[in-house]
Amino acid sequence: MRVSPVFASALFSTAAFIGQVRADEIDDLGNDPTTSSLSQSSTATSQVERPTFTPSTLKAPFLEQFTDDWDARWSPSHAKKEKDKTNDKTDEEWAYVGEWSVEEPHVFKGIEGDKGLVVKNPAAHHAISAKFPKKIDNKGKTLVVQYEVKLQNGLECGGAYLKLLKDSKALHAEEFSNASPYVIMFGPDKCGSTNKVHFIFKHKNPKTGEYEEKHLKTPPAARITKKTTLYTLIVKPDQSFQIRIDGDSVKNGTLLEDFSPSVNPPKEVDDPNDTKPEDWVDKARIPDPDATKPEDWDEDAPYEVVDEDAEKPEDWLDDEPTVIPDPEAEKPEDWDDEEDGDWVPPTVPNPKCQQASGCGAWKPPMKKNPDYKGKWTAPLIDNPAYKGVWKPRKIANPSYYEDKTPSNFEPMGAIGFEIWTMQNDILFDNIYIGHSIEDAESFKAETFDIKHAVEKREEEASDKKAEQDKPKSPMDLNFFSDPVHYIREKLDLFVTIAKNDPVQAVKFVPEVAAGLGLLALTIIATLVGVAGLAGGRAAVPPKVKDAAQTAKDKALEAKDKVVDATASGADKVREEVQKRTTRSSAAAQEVTTQ
Repeated sequence: MRVSPVFASALFSTAAFIGQVRADEIDDLGNDPTTSSLSQSSTATSQVERPTFTPSTLKAPFLEQFTDDWDARWSPSHAKKEKDKTNDKTDEEWAYVGEWSVEEPHVFKGIEGDKGLVVKNPAAHHAISAKFPKKIDNKGKTLVVQYEVKLQNGLECGGAYLKLLKDSKALHAEEFSNASPYVIMFGPDKCGSTNKVHFIFKHKNPKTGEYEEKHLKTPPAARITKKTTLYTLIVKPDQSFQIRIDGDSVKNGTLLEDFSPSVNPPKEVDDPNDTKPEDWVDKARIPDPDATKPEDWDEDAPYEVVDEDAEKPEDWLDDEPTVIPDPEAEKPEDWDDEEDGDWVPPTVPNPKCQQASGCGAWKPPMKKNPDYKGKWTAPLIDNPAYKGVWKPRKIANPSYYEDKTPSNFEPMGAIGFEIWTMQNDILFDNIYIGHSIEDAESFKAETFDIKHAVEKREEEASDKKAEQDKPKSPMDLNFFSDPVHYIREKLDLFVTIAKNDPVQAVKFVPEVAAGLGLLALTIIATLVGVAGLAGGRAAVPPKVKDAAQTAKDKALEAKDKVVDATASGADKVREEVQKRTTRSSAAAQEVTTQ
């Protein structure tokens, strides 16, 4: 639906005025609705009993719970993000200016004292990494990667994935960037309609020595929630893999079949030197050469013809013009006939035509020609010379190789988070990287399972508190909680009261009355402007001028009085609501007693 900019401006002005009145009322009461809402939510969740954090005694190649000595292992990057060499238009450089912090969550705390690594800046590039105590070699072993993600502010656009970096003597944490060689990238990524859990691994071509990214073809969707989510990746020596979310399997497959490009190239490829023969026929159907145009086929027949059966309506006004000079237009006082030429009043639609079927010379309407057939074309038949779709012959792939064990990844020397996100306060915690599925499940049981159960109770308590605090009447609504709902309910209340007593409606809901006055003023001013434009230099009719000035004076008067009337009007409505509530309660009690 398209809305006039002027009308939209009028609506916005009205809404802003109503909101301002409500804001003044809140300021007078000394009440901050935002602070109050957060305080109530915090109070609701704080009533849930939480366990206290205790570090795990589990041993693994890499285990991270972000205890107090975390900064001895993790180093933020100060590198610049490398440009995209494949895109010449990309000439902007980014520095990893995003800050990191280790702190407890502020949304659904879960466990007292349990801290995590937190992304602190929205719309910024972040990079941080930690070296493994010793390199992790996965040859012939199961690899398990598991970590928690908590989207405290949700996730509209950004990543929350990790990278396992290739072991190298040149691996410097301060220079970790998007160009740092990695072995595996795993974790959630969302922006707009894109929502997936990445699983990408780097594979080395045994013939050329070059590395190529292998992307999971159909990745599962990331779980967007403010509660903690556990992501687990398991890769086994038989080349199978499994992705779990919160312990539940969401994707199973093999490294040999479910990735693009494929790990192993095809044995045969098209011969680049083969060409299609000149006499090759690849048209499956052709026009029938024996078909002829029927004798009665008229290609010149028009698509539409005059409806000879149509009759002129009885009330049709033949002598009336469709437009007439505007009877209210007046020649401007400063109009100079010698300089400006003869003044011609603007035209308007003839009102007599609107009351009849039409004006002017009547013509019968057109209708579809029943004899119309269009241009004749021969029907299609199967081509007897058709040989099929031509394809080049196959030859042995000179680049063919077969890697039966792509799960034998390159040795990994560090873990890193290199992300960009529009939302801050993304929290990472309880990272496990090792070779034991059993150990990963034990770690999950003593961390995520306990935390997630508490978070669910906190969420339920918060939802229950929000339901209890839900406004019972329009007068209890908070403008800042939902401005659109606030204005809609106020308008409904105003209309309901005005049907019986317009004066009381103005007293009870004065902010709506003043807003409607401003809206009327804006519309009248718009009509005056349109009339001026339509009439060229024609003067604005005196009646319109007087109406506009009167509306302006009344609107300004209403605006001056509305704030004073707000408090008394609101008090009266609250009293009325209280009376109705008391009467309803008394009636219900009486029925129960009977």
